Amino acid sequence: MLGAYPEARNRVFHKGAALPEAITMNTTIVTALTGLAGSLLGGSASVATAWVTQRTSNKRKEFRAEFTRREALYGQFINECSAHALNSYEQSLDKSEKLLSIYALLNRIRLCASDGVLNAAEHALAAISEQYFKPNLSSEEVHALLREGGKADPLKPFAEASRAELKLLLEKVG
Repeated sequence: MLGAYPEARNRVFHKGAALPEAITMNTTIVTALTGLAGSLLGGSASVATAWVTQRTSNKRKEFRAEFTRREALYGQFINECSAHALNSYEQSLDKSEKLLSIYALLNRIRLCASDGVLNAAEHALAAISEQYFKPNLSSEEVHALLREGGKADPLKPFAEASRAELKLLLEKVG
């Protein structure tokens, strides 16, 4: 069609109408703009990759810090309750302040633990408290309880629930 109209060869058409002057683009400008766009795209990809990497690293650090904090808290609770559990078999509760440290740890556990861990901690504390109000056991009875192992351990369900929760946290970190 342009062959029939030689004067239209150098004209640019816009919406069917010929523009008065031909608009030409210099190839060096096209090359420069292409290079600039490629550089911007490549730089953006590098920045995005660095951002995602840093964010992932920060999340892992937060999970590990949370894991360490919970592990220490649960360990403190087990240490305190173990001492009181053995004491409750041999002595009565003469001062309620003896249980203060356990209640403080229980309330710290309430802040971060799952429902399963919290329930197990509450049951362990209830079992220890109840034992304080039962008649004291003789050394032979305590020895028999210790031989039974896990059956007499009020902290076993708490330790198992804690281990399961900590294992889940570790799986999230990957």
